[in-house]
Amino acid sequence: MPSPSQARFVFMGSDEIAVPVLNFLAAESDSVKLVGLYTQPDRARGRGKKIQPNSIKQWAMEHEVPVFQPEKFDDHAIQKLADLKSGVIVVMAYGHLLPQPVLDIPAFGIFNIHTSLLPELRGASPVETAVASGMSMSGVTLMKLVLKMDAGPICDQQVVDIDENETGGSYRAKLGQAGPEILSRNLPSIIAGTINETSQEESKATYCRLLVKQDGQLDFSKPARELAERVRGLFPWPGCTVVIGKTRLKVGMAGWSPENANSAPGTIVQADNQIVSVATEEGTFHITQFQKPGGRLLGVGEFLRGFPIEVGQQFISQEMHGLVSMKPVSHKRVFQLYQKS
Repeated sequence: MPSPSQARFVFMGSDEIAVPVLNFLAAESDSVKLVGLYTQPDRARGRGKKIQPNSIKQWAMEHEVPVFQPEKFDDHAIQKLADLKSGVIVVMAYGHLLPQPVLDIPAFGIFNIHTSLLPELRGASPVETAVASGMSMSGVTLMKLVLKMDAGPICDQQVVDIDENETGGSYRAKLGQAGPEILSRNLPSIIAGTINETSQEESKATYCRLLVKQDGQLDFSKPARELAERVRGLFPWPGCTVVIGKTRLKVGMAGWSPENANSAPGTIVQADNQIVSVATEEGTFHITQFQKPGGRLLGVGEFLRGFPIEVGQQFISQEMHGLVSMKPVSHKRVFQLYQKS
């Protein structure tokens, strides 16, 4: 039973990025009682496609926190949540849009930790999109949840720099650690119901969308810098690929230089033990890691010993779409973007 000094919290999340926030809440046991944890239903994962719990459910089981996994918030699921009598709900990377009856349940509100500096990059892929778009910084936003996606009032923000060689994966880890920091300095005011809120500037809103595997395709008519940023941002998932002949190769690490190669875009202009360089419309694109189908990610030198690539060969440009928009892009529209590819 929670003590009179403990506030009853529910947490909602489905991605490993939220584990540091859960660890923080568990450590705040003098003031916080986690009475329930909501996460996505168990899905098939890994190469074997076996049904298994995500990292959030695993955390809950290890810490003996009740777990709830509704496919949607119907009347039954809403009543179960209400029965927990939580005063505060904290959300991070949950994957559900919460209906108004859920938003109305906790007395002090629902607070979302969003991994961008809102109103920039509302939507499903703010971490990868920030890196893939060449941004020098982004961060996390603590916001009050409202019905409209990522549009609620801002309570606090924390800037997190994007390093020159940052990948989507490494930046995700950094933002995960920023979650407890922003929650820590706001926890007392959340519990007291006195947290300050500032409305977002709608005119400055931008949107990122659901990522699909086709977003890893590379078009060599684009500038080399844009290709290198896309590779970094989409590593490790969905990952970028190049096509040579009939083979699609995954690209690991890549960079760029401003010098033009004076060859047709997609032409391989250097292939040695250190690097494979490719001409683009503007600058030269440099690849240092490859992975062939069914293989593992290798440095260029080791990879070329088993899969020769020669100067003068051509990587085939593939359809490539932007990741940032001024309006939300539906999931259906995302798949339509690549129907011709």
